[in-house]
Amino acid sequence: MKDKRIYYRKVKAAGQTIFYRESGNQGDPVILLLHGYPTSSHMFRNLIPLLNINYHIIAPDLPGFGFSDSPSRDVFNYTFANLTQALQDFIDVLKLYDFVIYVFDYGAPTGFRLMLNNPGRIKGFITQNGNAYLEGLGSAWDPVKKYWASNSPEDRNALRGFVKQEELRFQYFTGVNNPELIAPETYTMDQYFLDQPESDEKQLDLIGDYKNNIALYPSFQEYFRNHQLPALILWGNKDPYFLPAGATAYQKDLPNAMIRFYDTGHFALETHATEIGTEILQFLDAVYK
Repeated sequence: MKDKRIYYRKVKAAGQTIFYRESGNQGDPVILLLHGYPTSSHMFRNLIPLLNINYHIIAPDLPGFGFSDSPSRDVFNYTFANLTQALQDFIDVLKLYDFVIYVFDYGAPTGFRLMLNNPGRIKGFITQNGNAYLEGLGSAWDPVKKYWASNSPEDRNALRGFVKQEELRFQYFTGVNNPELIAPETYTMDQYFLDQPESDEKQLDLIGDYKNNIALYPSFQEYFRNHQLPALILWGNKDPYFLPAGATAYQKDLPNAMIRFYDTGHFALETHATEIGTEILQFLDAVYK
């Protein structure tokens, strides 16, 4: 009998308590869902019920996000390398040895690092507005690039708007044709966590460290070329941060990658969960046929 309930669980990994959502039957093929900034596994609440009939879904909150631990900066260095180490311990503790990975936004550089470190464990990947090519970086990154170049307090302070309500609503609503499809609990809960003590500094640390993800783009691309994994590229085509060119660029290294565009913004699951779920099921059926 299939169990379609969603379980809300916690596990210790890399010294942190990691919260995760789990659904589907043990023994079914595993799909690991990795969220982005500034959200959590909550972003997958509409997708999980579409996938859990035949697949075992695992969706963690990264350290510093959602309901996972958010250690202080004096005991945890907020870098993507450290987020990846926490995820590595997480998949090891849960004994995930053979899975498809879905990445979005910050989940992409974290997930792609995980793929580099575990080539024998990955069956395929899905990226939804998860960038790995310079072509995908829009002009919205310009103030961030300025900070990367200078590393000055002034340019860091100029980015503090990224963790404020106005910027968060910009991320959720830009490119969305019908704003009534955006559930208010999404950005409200995200903002709650962004408003916690020291959260702004942690997020600014990660924004500053994002330049190291871009430095790894050639390694990610080499991995794609060498392994030719099944790949599904899903993209909101009005995303101001990750442009459609970032989606089509995957075919330079993965000529058989399937690319699907949706007439929406960054958080495509908010407006197109059913369509995305259908594409993913078709993709997974082909991977596991």
